[in-house]
Amino acid sequence: MEKTDMRNYSSSFRGKGSEFFGVVVINWLLTVITLGLYYPWAKERTLKYLYANTYLENDRFQFSGTGKEMFVGFIKVFGMFLFLYLAFLFAAQSQNAALSVIILLLFYAFILGIIPFAIHGFYRYRMSRTSWRGIRFGYRGDRSTLVKMYFRDLFLTILTFGIYSSWMTIHLRNYTLSNVKFGSASFKHQANGDDYFFLNLKGIILTYITLGIYSFWFQRDIINFYFDHLSLHHNDKKVKFKSHLSAGDIFELLIINLIIIVFTLGLGYAFAEVRTLTTMFSKLQIYGDIDLDAIQQTEAEYKNAFGDEALDVMDLSGVI
Repeated sequence: MEKTDMRNYSSSFRGKGSEFFGVVVINWLLTVITLGLYYPWAKERTLKYLYANTYLENDRFQFSGTGKEMFVGFIKVFGMFLFLYLAFLFAAQSQNAALSVIILLLFYAFILGIIPFAIHGFYRYRMSRTSWRGIRFGYRGDRSTLVKMYFRDLFLTILTFGIYSSWMTIHLRNYTLSNVKFGSASFKHQANGDDYFFLNLKGIILTYITLGIYSFWFQRDIINFYFDHLSLHHNDKKVKFKSHLSAGDIFELLIINLIIIVFTLGLGYAFAEVRTLTTMFSKLQIYGDIDLDAIQQTEAEYKNAFGDEALDVMDLSGVI
């Protein structure tokens, strides 16, 4: 890539705390009134607002998923968890200790076992419902390959008492993100498990030694690591991502956001979220030599939101 071909692409988040606050409050009220049934539609409204206020080259992203699609996924996930919960209650009331232990083990096995299927489904659905300038994203990963990788790495992580988790995390991120498409362009995430392991090891040790003070540098390094190994490829052209977040940025975000949320009894969540996204995008550099106008539509829609809801229920949406 020649330096003369390089250019910076503008990106920004332009949401406003007051606007998002209105979205969040209405979502909370309707979710409470409907005893949680409105949640998928609340998620739709949230995602559509956040996507519509995220810009690349002054054009906004779009999320075209619907509450109905996510409701179907939500019901499927809720049904499976409800079945296991009722089975555990039945075992507990029967006062059969052995049966209770078996049901509990099956519950945890289910949680661990469903994760790779949920990740695969999450990427297929969320990417196909995301677009920019009318060009859809997509996910081309193979489910069986991901499942085999996940259980292999999970076994090694258990065998090494968690040490191998750094390699497991990187393998999953490399595979999933490297199978994300943006029309005729392809993403690549090329990181090394060794680097990630030592980054975490250093962070944990220094955070412990400094009584938590180093945690701001630790979080900065993790976020920057993820972005710095991500790129977009189209023919022989490439776009790279680089995060310029500092420890000071992390400190300011965490402390101010905490103050906002605590002193508003949680009502300030919307303002904290907008502050975080605004800072993240203001510190993100996107540069390369791809002509974005040359990217063509290649991806189809996928309407099964099971994986999206499963990761959300397990609070794993932000992990992958």
